[in-house]
Amino acid sequence: MTRQEFRKLVSQRVLILDGATGTELARRGMPAGVSPEAWVLDNPQVMQEIQRAYLAAGSDAVYTCSFGGNRFKLQEFGLDDRTAEINTELARISREAVGERALVFGDLAPTGLFVEPFGDLLFEDAVAAYAEQARALTAGGVDGFVIETMMDLQEARAALIAVREVCDLPVMVSMTFGSDGRTLNGSDPLSALITLQSLGADAVGCNCSTGPQDMAKVVAAMKPFATVPLLAKPNAGMPRLINGVTTFDMSFEEFGSHMPRLVEAGAAILGGCCGTNPDYIRTLQESTASLRPAVPLRQWTAAVSSYRETVCISNDLPLTIFGGKINPSGNPALADSLRKGDLVKVRRMAQEQARRGAAIIDINVHAQGVDEVAAMRGAVLAAAKGCGKPVAVDTVNVAAAEQALRVFPGRGILNSVSARDGDMEAMCAVAARYGAMIVCMPLDKGGAGGGSAEAIERIEKIVACAGRYGIAPEDCLVDCLVFTAAAGPAAHRRALELIDWCARSGRFRSLAGISNLTYNLAVRQWFDSTFLCMAAGRGLTAAFIDTACDYTLNVACAVDALAGRDPRMGRYIARFGQQDAGVTATRGPRTLGEQVFDAVVGGDEEGMEQTIRLALEQGESPRSLVDDRLIPAINLVGDKFDRKEYFLPQLITCADTMRKGFSVLQPFLDAASGASGGKGPKVVLATVQGDIHDIGKNIVALMLNNYNFDVIDLGKDVSAEDIVRAARHHGAEIIGLSALMTTTMVEMKKVIDLARAEGLTKVRFMIGGAVVDQHYADEIGASGYASDAIGAVRLAQRFSDEGSRATSPEAAGKDVSDAPEI
Repeated sequence: MTRQEFRKLVSQRVLILDGATGTELARRGMPAGVSPEAWVLDNPQVMQEIQRAYLAAGSDAVYTCSFGGNRFKLQEFGLDDRTAEINTELARISREAVGERALVFGDLAPTGLFVEPFGDLLFEDAVAAYAEQARALTAGGVDGFVIETMMDLQEARAALIAVREVCDLPVMVSMTFGSDGRTLNGSDPLSALITLQSLGADAVGCNCSTGPQDMAKVVAAMKPFATVPLLAKPNAGMPRLINGVTTFDMSFEEFGSHMPRLVEAGAAILGGCCGTNPDYIRTLQESTASLRPAVPLRQWTAAVSSYRETVCISNDLPLTIFGGKINPSGNPALADSLRKGDLVKVRRMAQEQARRGAAIIDINVHAQGVDEVAAMRGAVLAAAKGCGKPVAVDTVNVAAAEQALRVFPGRGILNSVSARDGDMEAMCAVAARYGAMIVCMPLDKGGAGGGSAEAIERIEKIVACAGRYGIAPEDCLVDCLVFTAAAGPAAHRRALELIDWCARSGRFRSLAGISNLTYNLAVRQWFDSTFLCMAAGRGLTAAFIDTACDYTLNVACAVDALAGRDPRMGRYIARFGQQDAGVTATRGPRTLGEQVFDAVVGGDEEGMEQTIRLALEQGESPRSLVDDRLIPAINLVGDKFDRKEYFLPQLITCADTMRKGFSVLQPFLDAASGASGGKGPKVVLATVQGDIHDIGKNIVALMLNNYNFDVIDLGKDVSAEDIVRAARHHGAEIIGLSALMTTTMVEMKKVIDLARAEGLTKVRFMIGGAVVDQHYADEIGASGYASDAIGAVRLAQRFSDEGSRATSPEAAGKDVSDAPEI
């Protein structure tokens, strides 16, 4: 099937996918703890029976049983050397099951590892793993691909790039969102949509984790900005344990009744995930048979994204502020850091500009002696991890642009494309390959000479070239070339004429480097702010503004409010509140103790050791640094996580930073106490038997360690007997159990029952994982449920306090909710 044929099919009627595979295989005899892929190879008739049942129920498409078919997952079973063989055969099994009566989509799913910049798996290694799987599935005869149950947008990008580099078949990408509307890594529906549809997905949507009600909210959030069909594959409600069997709480009749609402919300492709079976698909098909699929409302969306934030660029919205500080020109310290491969300054500068109001971080790393390709790649990853804002890749080096746009976890901007023949085509091709917006620089081999008419001619040439690569005019920002005022009034007059032309065209967005006007002039804010007002009056869309200058930023905020670009003056009020904007509070430099606090909150892992040692040299006591700096800081991080100001990547980075601080202080603390430990209550953690997922459990272990709990991490796929034996051996006060699969959640009850039977009556149990909740915890007799790592810390502290155990002075007695005011 071609991508065009897929798009036509989805435009004609609601496309019906299949339902759950794992629970259906288990119901037909697949034991827990085995590789489903290997089991299906040994029992192909069972898989084919399931798929034919879905076909009879009304499915237009089925998924191959290759959810765990990437080499990282197969490695858990010693099967990674058979990755290609396994995937090809799985595709053939599905093809044989349905013939040409239904489409077969090759199923690609998470590796179980975090991809850089949020983890240790190199981006290209992830791409290579998915490409290997995609080639094998293609050889087995699939019609297209589904990349599903993705919690990490960067991993979804890697899989999508891999498929696109293997073949040109249709690709659907489906993220999994929690009830809070975010993925595990903090991505919201809009950012996922903008990133993935720009990168070339043929459909985008969501599956698993929630039932149809919550999923309708996710689809509705995507619909106004979608240029591709939307997909929804909800669970059959939430799992419950009834008579020792995992059962979902939504009947197939109720499930079917929600499907028209999903179509109304914007879904054109529907199916079922955990807990569904052919009966659910039959009612789904019946309830939507007379409905027309939602047609994408847009042909383009002028927006950029990071993994957790979207910036729409429009004259109807507030001025988009670019931060341009990351540029080694005139900054020898930054240039020296880049030559050494040290990206700490880049990360800190990105964070500071974001804090000061930049919506997009421009990154330029060109300097004498700098490997621009490597430096640009590293810089965009550092900025992405450090501040979570979209980036503009500021380079004329095609290879550097390619590397940066390829690895950035979002949709970026290529700054810039000139009208020089050769370079223009190469840069447009790179931007199109990775779905980036572009900045059109009206320069050619003769430079930037002439008036606005000549500049417009160059812009039209660039836009025409971009169009040949599929880049819409609306995705083109026009750099209006602001030159220094010292060059005379003609220079900035031409810039204003170009801004006016862009606004009147209705197609282009304008960009102006406001601070260029006052290059080498004194008292710059007056010129900059005045020109900003003039440009805004002509319809300026976006601007490079010095984010260190409060005055210019305040003027920009006021201009938006007066021009009607700030609805109900919300941003103006939020920025100024009741304070006098003309008065700037001043305070002395942060003390070294305060800098330790700041390092944890800002995730400054690289600078933590030096800051701690300097604080000790200045007389700060090790105990004070722990009690008054590190613990309050990680408490604040937890509060920010709860308020959705921080997400999982920030939580992990801040926790790693705190851990580094503890490691520096530990010898001093031991010497002071005359001990070599001082750990708090013991906690045994494990992913239950049959389950090989441990990302969430590992994060809980990291956070508990930071609160000085003595964590004994048994790993994944651990039997009830081994968990209870370890708890008894270590004298554990708490046992933490994790499960991500409906087929393994029943193991939690086995652990609890065994522990009680063997006399561990004082041990407290906390459970977590995507398939469980407090209701389930109550059903199986667990002491509590935690939805995330911060919740697990709070629960463990409560258990410890209730047990009247002595807690360590370093952390365990502190209450996470007592964050200091700063």
